[in-house]
Amino acid sequence: MSSSTERTIPRMPTNRRTFLQRMAVAGVALGPGGVFLASCATSEGADEDEGEAEEEPQGEVSEDNPFGVPDGEPLEIFIFDGGFGDEYATEIHQPIFSEKWPDVQINHNAAVDIGAELQARFVAGDPPDFINNSGDGAMDTGQLASDGQLYDLTELFDAPSWDDPDTPVRDILIPGTIEIGTRDGKPQVLNYAFTVFGLWYNKTLLDENGWPVPTTWQEMMDVCADIKAFGIAPWVYQGVTAPSYMNWPLLVMAAKLAGPEILLAVDNLEEGAWGHEAIRESAAAIRSLAENDYFLPGVEGMEFRDAQGLWARGEAVFCPSGSWLENEEADAIAENPTFEMTMMPEPLLSENSVMPLETVRATAGEPYIIPADAANPRAAMEYMRAMLSVEGARGFTEAVTSLTSVAEANEGVEFEAPGLSSAQAALTAAGDNVINWLYSTWYPTMESPGIDQATATLLRADITVDEWVQQCEAAAAEIRNDDSITKQTREA
Repeated sequence: MSSSTERTIPRMPTNRRTFLQRMAVAGVALGPGGVFLASCATSEGADEDEGEAEEEPQGEVSEDNPFGVPDGEPLEIFIFDGGFGDEYATEIHQPIFSEKWPDVQINHNAAVDIGAELQARFVAGDPPDFINNSGDGAMDTGQLASDGQLYDLTELFDAPSWDDPDTPVRDILIPGTIEIGTRDGKPQVLNYAFTVFGLWYNKTLLDENGWPVPTTWQEMMDVCADIKAFGIAPWVYQGVTAPSYMNWPLLVMAAKLAGPEILLAVDNLEEGAWGHEAIRESAAAIRSLAENDYFLPGVEGMEFRDAQGLWARGEAVFCPSGSWLENEEADAIAENPTFEMTMMPEPLLSENSVMPLETVRATAGEPYIIPADAANPRAAMEYMRAMLSVEGARGFTEAVTSLTSVAEANEGVEFEAPGLSSAQAALTAAGDNVINWLYSTWYPTMESPGIDQATATLLRADITVDEWVQQCEAAAAEIRNDDSITKQTREA
């Protein structure tokens, strides 16, 4: 695909010196080639060539090759080997890409701890071309964006979609998908999976025991009392690994009670946002689960998979999570042949709530990035375009039991998985009453360890709601007062 009419696109300039300085401040020492050494004192980074930026390899730009993918240049990818595994990449997305680009060799890698695998390569200026930056060890995308380490994806979203050259990529995505990956006005993250959040339960178990699906918090407490008397735990959560999962029903119930504006205040770091009366009332409701011993005994010290596995095997009834849960616990669910996994929206704290019961939190997630220093970003964008094809998106859904941010791929699809089917039904029932928040994406350290620590203590009923609010406010203030952190804002 060579041509004398190739256009040359310079590589996006990066701020690698800033990135090196941040690593030094964090106490990370670098050896030859940018390899991480044991934590010890270090000087302010290394020499850097700040001359003319290296040019990207570039092929002929055409209707069939909108990015100018260079023929024969390898494409290195890293996939997070977590709840979704990596077979969706090797069995679905890579074959779609390779059918069109047989001469582009894909060097596939899978990793459980993405940050541990790749941070040194970012610092060395030699990152892979495409990264599924997910999991507990994910790199801070906000920090990477601030340090100029991420590629601007505007060209991807403006390009013709894989299936219809007359429709740009941005127009095939569920609204809000691009925005959630935008930093400082530039889209830099592709959030591919579309997650519906809620409370999950075994429908068969409730039906057999005549337990109603609670629609109010009082009904929840009544059902929990019956479940506890039956001899199993009413609730489980993700233990010591992720107490943040309990922040999700807390904030959703608060937003239903008082309206989505309270989430806007939280995201925008407004002073006193965490002390809103609706958030306090919701926190009190969550704390009451601990007060009444409605959590699975010992859950506060469990790893998240252990806690979820016990839930799937029938030792607890309600579990907060996103729609990835069905795939993540497929093996445990298979051990319980009567398990019919179902999602319910969080109950109302009051019958006078501003938003309806059907309101759900849903958002594009599972981030994919192209580093600014990628050797072959043109092919990486083309790989993303292939992922966003209807074939690629539906294949992903069938393989990992998760919706995607490609709107057409979710329409008219019959899902065999009961959990995903119920999530799709809940999303349909919600209509326009879909909410989300971004503070945990924009400011990961505010979420963990900040708010996570406060919530973990609240879930043991070791602190009062007032103390929880104070700790959450302190976590928000730490971000708000840190001039080194780029602040993001959103409007209603």
